[in-house]
Amino acid sequence: MSVTLSETAARHVNRYLAKRGKGLGVRLGVKTTGCSGLAYKLEYVDEQAPEDVVFEDRGIKVLVDPKSLPYIEGTLLDYTREGLNEGFKFSNPNERDRCGCGESFRV
Repeated sequence: MSVTLSETAARHVNRYLAKRGKGLGVRLGVKTTGCSGLAYKLEYVDEQAPEDVVFEDRGIKVLVDPKSLPYIEGTLLDYTREGLNEGFKFSNPNERDRCGCGESFRV
């Protein structure tokens, strides 16, 4: 399995990296928080850590730390706009439950 990006997410990341003038890709992981236990964390990265697992999709590198990988393997990262809101959306086949506010999930 892998972590993949939609065409919309890849375009957004490319534009942002170009605007920054540097960057290797994005790091996707999870952290313990919220009412359901886990929350996604996403950041732009300039360097790869030695332990990172690297996936490349649509020309974008997605780096994942080994501890987060079992929770997010198979995830599709999308970028959506709904009304005035826009942001990344995670379609994770490992999710079993999501809290009411949508900020955290359980596997």
